[in-house]
Amino acid sequence: MKAKQTYSVEFKEQALSKVLQRGDRTVGAVADELNVNVLTLRKWMRGAAAANRNSSSGQARRPGDWSLEERLMALQESHGLVDEASNGWCRERGLFAHHLAQWRADFCSVRGTGIRRESAQEVRDLKQANLELQRELKRKEKALAEAAALSVLQKKHRALFGGEAE
Repeated sequence: MKAKQTYSVEFKEQALSKVLQRGDRTVGAVADELNVNVLTLRKWMRGAAAANRNSSSGQARRPGDWSLEERLMALQESHGLVDEASNGWCRERGLFAHHLAQWRADFCSVRGTGIRRESAQEVRDLKQANLELQRELKRKEKALAEAAALSVLQKKHRALFGGEAE
């Protein structure tokens, strides 16, 4: 029987960091690289996600909920921190290092998160306009069908009564 392997907290954090920054690789590939069972690694991932959700700190919340100003302040505060200090700083705020890297890339690129929010609002507006146009189209199709039915009935009436005046 195989003895149960125990891992240090630092190893688990590094493994989770690798999983979160894996790019196109699968969790299984990262688990093979680390020589860890895939199910164990997934359990750690679930535990980290649950810890982030259940963190009672008033400052900890989802990274997507941070405003642009808060993100910029976080980048300024964390600038210069390396490895464990950076990871500790991120843990206190319910973040991962890849969030900071993504925010930095967003601020440096032309297409930042502000533009994404604007485009999301634009998409919502376009969907609403599309729904209104579909409703109007249905209404007009019904009116056209009614007019066609009345025209057919009028022709049948003329055919039956031979053009008699009413």
